Amino acid sequence: MKLGILGLPNVGKSTLFNAITKAGAEAANYPFCTIEPNVGVVTVPDERLKVLHEMYHSKKTVYTTVEFYDIAGLVKGASRGEGLGNKFLGHIREVAAIVHVVRCFEDPNVVHVDGKIDPCADIETINMELILSDMEVLERRIQKTSKNLKADKSLQAELDLLQRVLAVLEEGKSARTMELDEEEAALVGSLDLLSYKPIIYVANVAEDGVADADANPHVQAVRTFAAGEGSEVVVISAKVEAEIAELADEERAMFLEELGIAESGLDQLIKASYRLLNLISFLTAGEPEVRAWTVRKGAKAPQAAGRIHSDFEKGFIRAETIAYDKLIECGGNLATAREKGLIRAEGKDYVVKDGDVMHFLFNV
Repeated sequence: MKLGILGLPNVGKSTLFNAITKAGAEAANYPFCTIEPNVGVVTVPDERLKVLHEMYHSKKTVYTTVEFYDIAGLVKGASRGEGLGNKFLGHIREVAAIVHVVRCFEDPNVVHVDGKIDPCADIETINMELILSDMEVLERRIQKTSKNLKADKSLQAELDLLQRVLAVLEEGKSARTMELDEEEAALVGSLDLLSYKPIIYVANVAEDGVADADANPHVQAVRTFAAGEGSEVVVISAKVEAEIAELADEERAMFLEELGIAESGLDQLIKASYRLLNLISFLTAGEPEVRAWTVRKGAKAPQAAGRIHSDFEKGFIRAETIAYDKLIECGGNLATAREKGLIRAEGKDYVVKDGDVMHFLFNV
């Protein structure tokens, strides 16, 4: 899973990236500090793996991961090449989803590219550059489809949809705001439009503003905007995350408690990312290894088996499956779980559920 961290210059993108990856990406108080996207791989926290590790005394525990791309700050005119914009827009095309960092804190020592704090204006600036870039893509596609329509009348439905999307973009709205059926969504998705990519807005607040974010008018403005397009907002203090990243697990828990928050911004962001991309995790567990595997919600058992090895999917026979909670109730004892009928034999049509602990049987 690749997520692109995006936003105007000096909103806290690289500071956040440093905090969640400990990768040491350069962070400075001037625009275009980041030109090539820094890439950091971070493990997805999952308490279930810790429990299973202790239960089976596993030799190895493997968490699933997320890749974060720290993409340089965009400015007005990026779609026309301003501020190295064309290159940066190309980087956005490579990610599955966008993490749009918006500045929601006041600090006279940190320069804002527009000279004032206005998160909704910042969002609209970025969105408009993505929309303008998409309009160019659509206009070329419409021209090509119109030409081919003369020889293939079946393309009329595609042309009508393309023109509908273009009309939405011309209104200054992102393609992701459209209501599309499954077939239409597949076509629009194939166009690789930047404004169609799923998005999470990160409201970056001051160090002392995490616990009372609801009282921050900038955060409320971001939430109102995001609600209008059905997007999610995660409130994070990049500076707090930087401090958390340096702490041991026990110290981290105490620090979060002192701040009055239940979990770190990173944990919230990971969970929001999974929801955004419709992802779940199934588990494999035993003395040799405990591991989490990521699949899309709705994936069937053979597809899950294929995440482990392609041969598992090709020769799939069945999956022995037990829900994580039921396994814990049995103290990890599979014999007890079998006696209670909690281990199920699932076939090719079984839809994997989050937290399934699975063992696959297959033909070689």
